[in-house]
Amino acid sequence: MENRYVIIVAGGRGLRMGGDVPKQFLPVGGKPVLMRTLQRFHDAFADEGGIHIILVLPRDQQTYWRQLCDEHLFVVPHQVATGGETRFHSVGNGLALVPDDGEGVVGVHDGVRPFVSAEVIRRCYDAAREQGAVVPVVPVVETVRQLLPEGDSLTVDRERYRLVQTPQTFRIPLFKEAMRQPYQPGFTDDASVVENLGYRICLVEGNRENIKLTTPEDMLYAEYLCGAKIKD
Repeated sequence: MENRYVIIVAGGRGLRMGGDVPKQFLPVGGKPVLMRTLQRFHDAFADEGGIHIILVLPRDQQTYWRQLCDEHLFVVPHQVATGGETRFHSVGNGLALVPDDGEGVVGVHDGVRPFVSAEVIRRCYDAAREQGAVVPVVPVVETVRQLLPEGDSLTVDRERYRLVQTPQTFRIPLFKEAMRQPYQPGFTDDASVVENLGYRICLVEGNRENIKLTTPEDMLYAEYLCGAKIKD
């Protein structure tokens, strides 16, 4: 059986939500966002040998997470790693729980993207097995303008751009190699770390509902999605 891992990163403080509760713990459809995210990955491979789930949380949020799991009788198996100074360091702490001699595929996913479809998850893992490094994307549907240094702007061809989602998936040895690099501010996501070594990133189709919950308006949309049928 091929090894599958996912590192789910949840370090948000919820500031743009306007409340004290970090956004990954806010309820959507009666269940904390983060539980919905973990459940998605568990269910995606429930009939295919399962997946190892690693949840990365700030140390000061881990007790609250355990309390939520008890309250909601949440039993999806997972390990917890402690978050770092940046996303790069948080992912590295999660990756440390993946064996150094491990084969297979590891994914990295935002904890506040609870509506990634099972189809997209499986597509990313299947493609990474063949291509090495994979990112799910969706087309840009609005007009895009580029800001110029002198203060002007111009319209660019949106067909040449894609919006990046997660999970970003990689062969384990490749991602281990990439994460041994020193941190750089230009590492804006996990694929950029791998790309910095000169590896090609493969793009696959994502799903439009796979939004990152950031604002109160996003939470309203999330409540709608909980009542709608999201394709698995």
